[in-house]
Amino acid sequence: ESQARKEADLKQLEKRLIKKLSVAQSELRQLSNQEFACSKDALIAAQRLSSKLPLHQLANIQVKEVKKHTGRGRPSKDAAPTFYYQVDATLEPKEIAIAIETKRAGRFILATNVLDAEELSDEDVLREYKAQQSTERGFRFLKDPLFFTSSVFLNSTERVAALAMIMGLCLLVYSLGQRALRQALERAKKTIDNQLGKPTSTPTLRWVFQCFMSIHLVTVSQIKQIANLTHERQWILQFFGAPCRKYYLLS
Repeated sequence: ESQARKEADLKQLEKRLIKKLSVAQSELRQLSNQEFACSKDALIAAQRLSSKLPLHQLANIQVKEVKKHTGRGRPSKDAAPTFYYQVDATLEPKEIAIAIETKRAGRFILATNVLDAEELSDEDVLREYKAQQSTERGFRFLKDPLFFTSSVFLNSTERVAALAMIMGLCLLVYSLGQRALRQALERAKKTIDNQLGKPTSTPTLRWVFQCFMSIHLVTVSQIKQIANLTHERQWILQFFGAPCRKYYLLS
């Protein structure tokens, strides 16, 4: 159970209640305008709708008889009218269903086939589960079109395995670089701007890569210079080690 997740789930539940109420009101209006041949059919339709609604139910259900003349114009005195039936009802929340949803808020199930608690405790299960997120984010980075993995075609299992090894090494270098940058920012108690221009101490290395995409090495009169090395990029580079800064002729 997570308190932060519970608060978020309760907010989502409140939004769901408003949305489901709007849908239920629309379906009730459609039912109220529907004409039935007998009161039994009208009652069955009302009960069917009430059972279908997830968080609301019909209350004060009444079936009213409506008299109607089928012919045009004013009916004669001896004209026999026909009758149809309509449903009249109100909506009310399903208290038990809402209580169950409220109780579920903030809770989720983690399962494992390691049944020995001494080998893997409940706390270890939760810790291992949370640790998967960073790995999944890393593989999401590898699948990105910017990595051009989809453009590589290999027709042997050996080459596929070799590419997987290279991708794993790239992900390792990427993760270490991102970790080094964040640790340097934490030690210096500094930040850099993210994609939205807001300061952050936990940037992604992918965003830093994008920041440096327009930098070029230019040689003029046998003198090497770095083009487009703005103050913002120099600010970011100071949080990387000297071996990295030397590629930009800063050390």
